[in-house]
Amino acid sequence: MANIKSTTIRFDNDVLKLIHKQANLDGQSTTEYMRNAVLEKLEDSLDYQDAVKNIRASDGNTISRKNVKKQLDL
Repeated sequence: MANIKSTTIRFDNDVLKLIHKQANLDGQSTTEYMRNAVLEKLEDSLDYQDAVKNIRASDGNTISRKNVKKQLDL
């Protein structure tokens, strides 16, 4: 089993009400909603860091969107 820890996040009442409302609309518990939001943000950040690393490693070499679509058979 994974080593799971907890943390506390503080929000003002208006923001917390919005979070609860959105979680309910999405059919999630408030905890699930906030966990998913943090994980999505983390994934976006890691994707961005990976993209920057790849751009730097490319030495300026690029491929056109047209060629990408062709390679992916789109």
